[in-house]
Amino acid sequence: MAAKGQTTVQFNRAYFDSILRSANVQKLTDETAARVLTEAQNTAPVDTEDYKKGLHLEHREAKYRRVTRVVGDDAKTLLIESKTGNLARALKAAKK
Repeated sequence: MAAKGQTTVQFNRAYFDSILRSANVQKLTDETAARVLTEAQNTAPVDTEDYKKGLHLEHREAKYRRVTRVVGDDAKTLLIESKTGNLARALKAAKK
């Protein structure tokens, strides 16, 4: 049996990079983000509906994978999020 510190593991980074950039992982990420977006829009506070209409998905290439984000374009998005925590609650609800 190997003693502590005598075992090393080397991962094939290119293999994991290819998995994280695969169509299946991107589809899973997009589906999860879409659930978050739907929940955020359903629970969004309604005044003029600008906040609700401004919520959308954005894609960005990160170092190891493509990232999907739920973002808001309305001028009051940060204010509403700081007061209500709508996006944070939508993210928690989408995990269930």
